[in-house]
Amino acid sequence: MTLFFALCFVGVAIAGFSALLIFWPLTLVHVRDRHPAVADGFGEFAFLDGKALRWLVSGRYRALDDRALSGLATPARIALYVIWFGLGMAGLLWLYSLVLK
Repeated sequence: MTLFFALCFVGVAIAGFSALLIFWPLTLVHVRDRHPAVADGFGEFAFLDGKALRWLVSGRYRALDDRALSGLATPARIALYVIWFGLGMAGLLWLYSLVLK
């Protein structure tokens, strides 16, 4: 039963990844079009760039005072947290199942 719940948390992480695939590119396009100075700091391929992801996770998009950007970046940020939570819980439950043997 423990591994079943671990698999359910992997599903939660997949749902978070799907949300990230929707909102993060939209956020990057918005930044590229409306805030080119910020986009220049991200580099050429910002989708998986560590600097861009740190910018998202830290919530520095709020300093730009752009409501449309916040509306796109906040769900992307939550999606990252959901991915981390889902994979973390799946990993903990997997380790717990190894201890139960």
